[in-house]
Amino acid sequence: MKRLKYKKGRKVQPNYFEYTGQHKEHPVAMQLFVYNSESYTETTNLNLDKVHIQQLLDSTDVKWLNVHGLHEVDLIKKIVETVGIDLYIAGDILNVAKRTRMEEYEDWLFFSIKSILPEKDDVNVRVEQISFLLKGNLLISFQEKRGDFFSHIRERIKTNSGLICKKKSDFLLYLMLDAVMENFYITIEKYEDIIEHLQIEAKTNESQDVLIRIEKCGEDLNYLRRSIIPLKDSLFNLKSMKDDNDFNGIEKSNYTFFSRLYQKSLELLDQVDYDISSLESASSFYFSAQGHRMNEIMKTLTIVSVIFIPLTFIVGVYGMNFENIPELKAPNGYFITLGAMLLLVLVMIYYFKRKKWF
Repeated sequence: MKRLKYKKGRKVQPNYFEYTGQHKEHPVAMQLFVYNSESYTETTNLNLDKVHIQQLLDSTDVKWLNVHGLHEVDLIKKIVETVGIDLYIAGDILNVAKRTRMEEYEDWLFFSIKSILPEKDDVNVRVEQISFLLKGNLLISFQEKRGDFFSHIRERIKTNSGLICKKKSDFLLYLMLDAVMENFYITIEKYEDIIEHLQIEAKTNESQDVLIRIEKCGEDLNYLRRSIIPLKDSLFNLKSMKDDNDFNGIEKSNYTFFSRLYQKSLELLDQVDYDISSLESASSFYFSAQGHRMNEIMKTLTIVSVIFIPLTFIVGVYGMNFENIPELKAPNGYFITLGAMLLLVLVMIYYFKRKKWF
């Protein structure tokens, strides 16, 4: 199991834009989805120069511009500038080490979230930052690399199923945030399986490797917790904007959906806290079991020592080099002494058994 480390944000100058992630192996790709309750259009391998952003903003159709890859810094800056959003937001999109947060102005909203999902080998965990820009009926999503987080959303748009084609871009944002949060459930479920095995091993395995894996699992769960807490705070701020007259990018009736996301974040946080508590219980049981084993060993050694102490005393008495020891002259003294020693041992064992000392 790979150890997760909570990365500290790199010190990037305010006017200097740099992608701080690691996914630079594939070229940046963009797709544009335009839909309403009656039609649907998808454009792949999109070139930003051929897109009239202002026309997209003025159109009443819902537009979803999906960007895969963040390492082309000039392109990300150009998208943000073309949409008419403050350029410093481009720096927040590129700096993937920042924590989850939400920021809103009069006519646009920015939301960044961590997606945490187990790798195919079920040992490592993949961490990716996904950012969203919402302005009017245009929603732009920025992913570090191509993924299938939103494949079911695309399918619902194509088949015009559910509410997605009847709602605006704010509902699309809700669906995407909900899809990313589902990854937390998958990751937590994976760690719950690991915790279950560790709890069993803590009771049966005396190896120190068990304790090492318990500690590593605890660090990973604490990373998850630190990722969920800012998400919870951001969703709380988002759902609390219902009575805020400064931002009108979300319909009043759709705030209920974002309240559901906030409740999900609370459930995730409660589940992670419970898993951390279960892991601590496994650690405590491991130490208790180790202490119990040590006590059993010490008890056995103590009983053996107590049995041999009087025998050693008898041997020591008759091993003294004095000439006037009457028992040394007895013909059966050796056998009598051995018999007495054996009887003493049996009496002591019987006594210890009766006292249930072993």
